[in-house]
Amino acid sequence: MATQEHFAELASQLRAIPVVARELSRACPPHCPPASLGVLSVISRHGEMRMSRLAELLEVDMSVTSRHVAHLAERGWIDRLPDPHDKRSRLLRLTPGGADMLRAAQDRVAEALAHHLRDWPDEDVTEFSRLLDRLRSDFAADCRPRTHSTT
Repeated sequence: MATQEHFAELASQLRAIPVVARELSRACPPHCPPASLGVLSVISRHGEMRMSRLAELLEVDMSVTSRHVAHLAERGWIDRLPDPHDKRSRLLRLTPGGADMLRAAQDRVAEALAHHLRDWPDEDVTEFSRLLDRLRSDFAADCRPRTHSTT
């Protein structure tokens, strides 16, 4: 079992993550910041959706989501289509140009990672990715609202 000192060291290391994120954001195209790439990525991964679902998946406020959607729609990277089930709502869909932008940006970020981790063995990169996914999943699970039984 890890000791308190291990967790303190891990916490210290995790505080360096914003430095890594800032460096990777520099690899993004200037007209497509990381937040916009996040939106494109979610729509690409999950398909056509309402803005409320996008806000839920991004875990951000609707006003923040609305600004991102407007930015992406202005550039032609997403379409806002009428929802056939609710005429008051719009469905968001990635355009071919949005898919191209996402792919190009992901390639640039992957190249930046490859440059910075060029001395890492493949097994270390794979294991680090697996462990980060596990960390994210564990925190996400702990942050979900819990239902209480009333028995």
